[in-house]
Amino acid sequence: MPQVEIAIGGRTFEVACQDGEEHFLHSAAAMLDTEAAHLSEQIGRLPESRMLLMAGLMLADKTAGLQDKVRAVEAEAAKLRADIETMQGQSAPVPERVEVPVVPREVTDTLAELAARAEALADQVEAKT
Repeated sequence: MPQVEIAIGGRTFEVACQDGEEHFLHSAAAMLDTEAAHLSEQIGRLPESRMLLMAGLMLADKTAGLQDKVRAVEAEAAKLRADIETMQGQSAPVPERVEVPVVPREVTDTLAELAARAEALADQVEAKT
């Protein structure tokens, strides 16, 4: 079992850990050291046990807040998954029939005739000028 030296709050500790877990121990010690540094800045020098207790409590508070957020996100994800399953279980919606108005043939013929007359009149006016 490897012995790892960690520094927390300006103090060095030797801690044993499982093989391959040294990195995790260093990460945890760095988090605890950050909290201990904040305490030292705010309060000053504390007895070792008090400093570790307070730093641990501060980390526990942060962890509790993150756990609440994780629970909320997991609940939202579960709801979204249920919504997706519900939608996938439904059959495709029936296509809506859309009717497009059609202009009657006689109206288009009449409009074409009126356009031809207008062009003929325009030609006559142009020829006179």
